[in-house]
Amino acid sequence: MKKMGYVEEITSWEEEFEFFYKVKVRFSETDMFGHLNNTVPFTYFEQARIEYFKSQGFMQDWVKPENETIPVVADLQCDYLSQIFFDEDLKIYVKADTIGNSSVDLHYMAKKSDGSICLAGRGTIVQISKKTGKGAAWTEDMRYLFSKSKKSAV
Repeated sequence: MKKMGYVEEITSWEEEFEFFYKVKVRFSETDMFGHLNNTVPFTYFEQARIEYFKSQGFMQDWVKPENETIPVVADLQCDYLSQIFFDEDLKIYVKADTIGNSSVDLHYMAKKSDGSICLAGRGTIVQISKKTGKGAAWTEDMRYLFSKSKKSAV
């Protein structure tokens, strides 16, 4: 398997994932060769990330008009590990890796129905103030929910 800079050891990294979101590759998401288009994994990561945040109870607050903070994507990357085709069933896993004061580094893993990893990725999400546009610290409750499967930032 390809070496990814954000993964020290693949087996333990893989075992740390709990949350996943199921997707089925649509025909419109493939290219003329029948492969998943290279931009689509980012949409899958977004879908899984939103469902992950919902499961933590964060999205429900962020979408309230009176809430003062929102999440923004600071960076996002994807490693393509094997070919993906139309109509395949995938599980897109998400976990918090490193938590900063107002940021979290999320890791992503996509598995095919045979259990093989076909995509891996990571991205930094920053909670910002809608008024100032600057980072807004996580609450203790948010930090606790993230901390179930992460390592703290130094």
